Amino acid sequence: MKQEVIYVLDFGSQYAHLIVRRIRELGVHAELLPAKTSLSKLAEARGIVISGGPQNLSEKGALRIDKRAFSLGIPVLGVCYGLQLMAYELGGKVRAGDKREYGATEIRVTRRSLIFRGLPKRQMTWMSH
Repeated sequence: MKQEVIYVLDFGSQYAHLIVRRIRELGVHAELLPAKTSLSKLAEARGIVISGGPQNLSEKGALRIDKRAFSLGIPVLGVCYGLQLMAYELGGKVRAGDKREYGATEIRVTRRSLIFRGLPKRQMTWMSH
């Protein structure tokens, strides 16, 4: 049986601890684990979050996740590098954009979902890529 826990994999994001805290504030148990956590350990969770980090997929030695984690039948959310890693491991192409993402950027919340509850429809955020 799956534990009532969300595992957040630490790929070096300065926000990994914040992600864990926010999940806990929603009343869900979350634990921060190393990026190289075993597949058998990941299989125990109700969900996985792959954090961001300073990695670049084109760098030799960039941290990866066991591709089989996406076949465990549990939800996986990728944040920043984690999303790029998911796309790459699932057969997508990841390449550098035409412009860097850095500085103030407006975001618009268009979906009504629990994860967005309490957020204004429009707000500024800071991009740091």
